[in-house]
Amino acid sequence: MELKLMGRDDDILYVAESESFIPVGSTIRSFPCMNSQSASLVTPNDSSTPLCSKLNTEWVTLNVGGKYFTTSRSTLMTKEPMSMLARMFAEGDNGFIMTPSNVDRNGAYLIDRSPTYFEPILNYLRNGQLIFDNNVNPEGILEEARFFGIESLVPQLESLIQSSQRSRDNVPLTRRDVVNALILTPYTAELRFQGVNLAGSDLSRLDLRNINFKYACLHGCRMVGANLSWCCLERADLSHAQLEGAQLLGVKMLCANLEGANLRGCNFEDPAGSRANMEGVNLKGANLEGSNMAGVNLRVATLKNANLQNCDLRAAVLAGADLENCDLSGSDLHEANLRGANLKDAAFELMLTPLHMSQTIR
Repeated sequence: MELKLMGRDDDILYVAESESFIPVGSTIRSFPCMNSQSASLVTPNDSSTPLCSKLNTEWVTLNVGGKYFTTSRSTLMTKEPMSMLARMFAEGDNGFIMTPSNVDRNGAYLIDRSPTYFEPILNYLRNGQLIFDNNVNPEGILEEARFFGIESLVPQLESLIQSSQRSRDNVPLTRRDVVNALILTPYTAELRFQGVNLAGSDLSRLDLRNINFKYACLHGCRMVGANLSWCCLERADLSHAQLEGAQLLGVKMLCANLEGANLRGCNFEDPAGSRANMEGVNLKGANLEGSNMAGVNLRVATLKNANLQNCDLRAAVLAGADLENCDLSGSDLHEANLRGANLKDAAFELMLTPLHMSQTIR
């Protein structure tokens, strides 16, 4: 039966009675399709349905942890033919070589893994490149690569994780890290930050007594008013550090680098008699104005262009020290040992005590 209806603009709509509609939810096999060779309309019962068969078997949908991924069998099989995913969808004489898994109500194969870490693996199988967002942990991708047997991806991820770990190791510790270490370490135990990177950290006004900072990087570190008494800072890098008003009683700074550091108003004198050892220290261009350095050992230290105005250097050992162009104006050098020191162009205006003959000027 055929009905002829007139529409707008004299359009003619023909309605013909034919086959009933295909129910919703039927699989693609229920739809008629075109034969790729004859380009004629055929039905599913027709023996010449290669295109339909290809559509049904080439594409698969995976439900990974509740997220759907649609991909081709060739993507899952070509790059890693021995992986779990390849074996799940490889066909043998009697169907799949390895039973894929259960399917959900939409016909997607269920895989109980994290979709966040599965997506980079699927993209790797598609294009051969490991690409993932910065908020995705590569260690999680590595676990999934091992689980699915994507062997070519494992070395790449291991190398990436190692490089990332090395980068994290070079990140300076923060004030919070140091405070946590102080809280968790008993006072009777030795706290060691030997060789640790603390560059640029703010450690102002912290009690850091007796800590081992040997070889530590404290470049540009802010330690204003901190108590560093009896610390070991041997060969530590304190260049351009801010140590104004710090307590440095009995400190060990052998060969430490304090070039350009600010030690204005620091106290080195211990009433109990222990002396700070700064032998061979580099204080080139440092500011020590107004510091109490009585009895400090600065033997063969470099103090070129340093500011030592109004310092208390009584009984200090400056033998062999380089004091070229150093400003010692107003300083107290009573009984200081300057034997063999280089005092070229050094300033001695308003000194509290005169230099004696024993304090040889080179």
